[in-house]
Amino acid sequence: MDIKELESLIAKCLQDFYKRRLDIIEGLKLKNFIKRKNPYLLRALAMDKASDIVEYFLSAYIIASDETIFGDAFFEPIAKIVSGGTVSPTPGVDFAVETDKRYLAVAMKSGPNIFNASQKKRQSDEFNELRSRLLKIHKQFDALLGHAYGKLHTDPTKNKIYRDRSGQEFWTEITGDKEFYIKLIELMKEEPLKYRKEYQKSWGAAINRFTMEFINDFCLKDGTIDWNKFTIFVSEAKAAKSS
Repeated sequence: MDIKELESLIAKCLQDFYKRRLDIIEGLKLKNFIKRKNPYLLRALAMDKASDIVEYFLSAYIIASDETIFGDAFFEPIAKIVSGGTVSPTPGVDFAVETDKRYLAVAMKSGPNIFNASQKKRQSDEFNELRSRLLKIHKQFDALLGHAYGKLHTDPTKNKIYRDRSGQEFWTEITGDKEFYIKLIELMKEEPLKYRKEYQKSWGAAINRFTMEFINDFCLKDGTIDWNKFTIFVSEAKAAKSS
């Protein structure tokens, strides 16, 4: 893939990322994203303005959401296309790169956070499921958990079938280009600036909308936070169902 094609692909993936960001922020419901939040922490932080509480919660929600949707909208499609890969026939494996002698099965993650034991087992099980379906093709099966950034490097063990490769090492393996990981960020150029104004407008509208809703639902008549009501909303036991 030449530079112009890669730049165009990056722009397309960024457009998809920002569309998903807008869809999420415009479709959010206040009570859906605060129902698992910690009222005790907010009280301990002496937060007494509804707008501050809303922005605190919304920022945390969007940061977590961004990491997921950026992986889905940006890293994964780019990795599949530049590697010449095809969609995997089983869940838990994102794409595969097949040669005459080797079947490279790739599961993609954004960052290098290490899996816990149960996550490692689940990922190994998903790779094993794919391997069992491919026994008839008589090719080397190579399971790879790729991380778009970071430095995590592991090899298979008796408890996990796959290896981890991250950042420059991962992108070099699937593209053959040692500088690809740098090209990904350089070729964004000014593209993200195109979406800033529209996103900031939606962000401001969301803060205003949720602040009004929070005041209506969780503030007293004098405007102070009704911490009891907020804590009850988050933590009150569900009533037992009648038989």
